[in-house]
Amino acid sequence: MKINQIAFFVATAVLCTTALAGTDDIKTSNNQFEVQAISTKVDYQETADGRGGSFSGKYYTEKGYIPGFALSISLMKDVWLGNDFLQLQYSKSDGNTDYKGVLRPTRVYGTATGQVGATVSDYSLRWGKGFALDGAFMITPYGELGRHEQQIKSSSDATFTHNWYGAGTLVQYSPFPHLVFTANALVGRTFAADFDQSGPYGYSGALGNSNLYKAGLATDYAFTKNFHGNVGIDYTSFKYGSTATHGTSGGTLAWMPESRTDDTTFKIGIGYAF
Repeated sequence: MKINQIAFFVATAVLCTTALAGTDDIKTSNNQFEVQAISTKVDYQETADGRGGSFSGKYYTEKGYIPGFALSISLMKDVWLGNDFLQLQYSKSDGNTDYKGVLRPTRVYGTATGQVGATVSDYSLRWGKGFALDGAFMITPYGELGRHEQQIKSSSDATFTHNWYGAGTLVQYSPFPHLVFTANALVGRTFAADFDQSGPYGYSGALGNSNLYKAGLATDYAFTKNFHGNVGIDYTSFKYGSTATHGTSGGTLAWMPESRTDDTTFKIGIGYAF
């Protein structure tokens, strides 16, 4: 056998081994339980519509980083379609954010400032199917259902909630053994959005729904067969339409104006692959 033929067969064997290793590493990273420390950058803005001759324009904002944790368990098995993917996720962040608002006598944004408590919780379920490409890549289209809750703790506590559904795709790449990069994108829609405020001037009402967008990047490294480390960043954006005008127990008229939320979450954690 000629030397160039031997070199060809050796190179082919190495490439096949690398390809198989890449696919196996991606599947391994998709079969694990993860615990993460997270920090969520909250960016919330309300825009008043001038209803009843009231203030119109940017009315209230909240910004800040709040710490928390996230739990995730994912499975990729040949159950039905092959490389079936299932993931359950839960996260909770709790801390303080800085707010700016309108002091009513001045009718100027930024005249009211301070801090409020904020708690953000998310639950989600994903199901999809993975498609291996070139041995080192895997693309996994998926559907997702989830629920979001955000509590604002001040003189009168307020809670925002909504559910969402959407379709997204995971793109995963393993350039060499033990390392997996993941990119994620989802487009969805909120539904059953709701607002509830306590206190003597509190009220409840349905919020308008909107499109929802999510994107993320993550890296997973297998230090051993079972012990993994990971880092990542996720971004979520959605809006709420304003509520109807409500009478409060304090005898006034009130409503929640439309708002936009942009949350960016930084993650670092460990995982156990099974």
